[in-house]
Amino acid sequence: MVKVRAKSIAAGLLGAALMVTVSAAMADQVGSASWYALTSKTASGERMNPNALTAAHRSLPFGSKVLVENLRNGRSVVVRINDRGPFTGGRIIDLSKAAAAQIGMINSGTAKVRMKRIK
Repeated sequence: MVKVRAKSIAAGLLGAALMVTVSAAMADQVGSASWYALTSKTASGERMNPNALTAAHRSLPFGSKVLVENLRNGRSVVVRINDRGPFTGGRIIDLSKAAAAQIGMINSGTAKVRMKRIK
Protein backbone atom coordinates (compact mmCIF):
# COMPACT_ATOMS: atom_id res chain seq x y z
CA MET A 1 0.00 0.00 0.00
CA VAL A 2 2.79 2.42 0.91
CA LYS A 3 4.71 1.65 -2.31
CA VAL A 4 1.62 2.25 -4.45
CA ARG A 5 0.92 5.55 -2.67
CA ALA A 6 4.55 6.67 -3.09
CA LYS A 7 4.43 5.88 -6.83
CA SER A 8 1.16 7.80 -7.17
CA ILE A 9 2.60 10.82 -5.38
CA ALA A 10 5.76 10.71 -7.51
CA ALA A 11 3.72 10.50 -10.71
CA GLY A 12 1.56 13.41 -9.56
CA LEU A 13 4.57 15.57 -8.75
CA LEU A 14 6.19 14.78 -12.10
CA GLY A 15 2.97 15.70 -13.90
CA ALA A 16 2.68 18.95 -11.97
CA ALA A 17 6.30 19.85 -12.76
CA LEU A 18 5.68 19.20 -16.45
CA MET A 19 2.59 21.41 -16.41
CA VAL A 20 4.51 24.25 -14.73
CA THR A 21 7.28 23.96 -17.34
CA VAL A 22 4.78 24.04 -20.23
CA SER A 23 2.90 26.96 -18.66
CA ALA A 24 6.13 28.88 -18.11
CA ALA A 25 7.14 28.34 -21.75
CA MET A 26 3.85 29.87 -22.91
CA ALA A 27 3.97 32.82 -20.49
CA ASP A 28 4.95 36.34 -21.48
CA GLN A 29 8.58 37.30 -20.94
CA VAL A 30 9.71 40.91 -20.69
CA GLY A 31 13.32 41.84 -21.22
CA SER A 32 15.89 43.17 -23.62
CA ALA A 33 16.15 42.12 -27.27
CA SER A 34 18.98 42.66 -29.71
CA TRP A 35 19.43 41.87 -33.39
CA TYR A 36 22.05 40.16 -35.51
CA ALA A 37 22.72 39.65 -39.21
CA LEU A 38 25.24 36.85 -39.72
CA THR A 39 25.43 34.59 -42.74
CA SER A 40 26.62 31.50 -40.91
CA LYS A 41 24.60 28.40 -40.08
CA THR A 42 22.18 28.59 -37.17
CA ALA A 43 21.95 26.03 -34.38
CA SER A 44 19.02 24.42 -36.22
CA GLY A 45 21.30 23.78 -39.22
CA GLU A 46 19.78 26.30 -41.61
CA ARG A 47 21.68 29.25 -43.00
CA MET A 48 21.02 32.55 -41.20
CA ASN A 49 18.97 34.84 -43.44
CA PRO A 50 18.95 38.47 -42.22
CA ASN A 51 15.88 39.09 -44.40
CA ALA A 52 13.77 36.36 -42.77
CA LEU A 53 11.59 36.87 -39.70
CA THR A 54 13.58 34.57 -37.41
CA ALA A 55 15.15 34.72 -33.96
CA ALA A 56 17.43 33.04 -31.45
CA HIS A 57 16.20 31.93 -28.03
CA ARG A 58 18.00 29.93 -25.35
CA SER A 59 15.41 27.20 -24.78
CA LEU A 60 12.29 27.38 -26.98
CA PRO A 61 12.06 24.53 -29.50
CA PHE A 62 13.14 25.25 -33.06
CA GLY A 63 10.12 26.17 -35.16
CA SER A 64 8.29 27.88 -32.29
CA LYS A 65 6.45 31.04 -33.29
CA VAL A 66 6.89 34.01 -30.98
CA LEU A 67 5.16 37.39 -30.91
CA VAL A 68 7.68 40.10 -30.01
CA GLU A 69 6.41 43.59 -29.11
CA ASN A 70 8.65 46.64 -28.78
CA LEU A 71 7.39 48.23 -25.55
CA ARG A 72 8.67 51.66 -26.54
CA ASN A 73 6.61 52.04 -29.72
CA GLY A 74 4.03 49.23 -29.60
CA ARG A 75 5.16 47.67 -32.89
CA SER A 76 5.23 43.89 -33.06
CA VAL A 77 6.42 41.02 -35.22
CA VAL A 78 5.96 37.24 -35.28
CA VAL A 79 9.23 35.35 -35.61
CA ARG A 80 10.23 31.71 -35.92
CA ILE A 81 12.90 30.37 -33.54
CA ASN A 82 15.74 28.81 -35.55
CA ASP A 83 18.84 29.56 -33.48
CA ARG A 84 20.20 29.56 -29.93
CA GLY A 85 21.09 32.67 -28.01
CA PRO A 86 21.36 35.40 -26.96
CA PHE A 87 24.60 34.87 -25.12
CA THR A 88 24.79 38.38 -23.66
CA GLY A 89 23.46 38.64 -20.12
CA GLY A 90 20.09 40.27 -19.59
CA ARG A 91 18.78 39.62 -23.10
CA ILE A 92 15.89 37.26 -23.78
CA ILE A 93 15.87 37.09 -27.59
CA ASP A 94 18.04 37.93 -30.62
CA LEU A 95 16.09 38.99 -33.71
CA SER A 96 17.06 38.85 -37.35
CA LYS A 97 17.71 42.23 -38.98
CA ALA A 98 14.35 42.10 -40.81
CA ALA A 99 12.44 41.40 -37.60
CA ALA A 100 14.30 44.19 -35.78
CA ALA A 101 13.48 46.62 -38.59
CA GLN A 102 9.80 45.69 -38.41
CA ILE A 103 9.60 46.68 -34.73
CA GLY A 104 11.82 49.75 -35.15
CA MET A 105 14.97 48.82 -33.24
CA ILE A 106 17.68 48.85 -35.90
CA ASN A 107 19.24 52.15 -34.88
CA SER A 108 19.16 51.53 -31.14
CA GLY A 109 20.45 47.95 -31.47
CA THR A 110 18.44 46.81 -28.47
CA ALA A 111 14.92 47.33 -27.17
CA LYS A 112 12.79 46.40 -24.21
CA VAL A 113 10.29 43.84 -25.50
CA ARG A 114 7.45 41.61 -24.44
CA MET A 115 7.74 38.15 -25.92
CA LYS A 116 4.99 35.53 -26.04
CA ARG A 117 5.10 32.08 -27.59
CA ILE A 118 2.06 31.66 -29.82
CA LYS A 119 2.81 28.24 -31.37
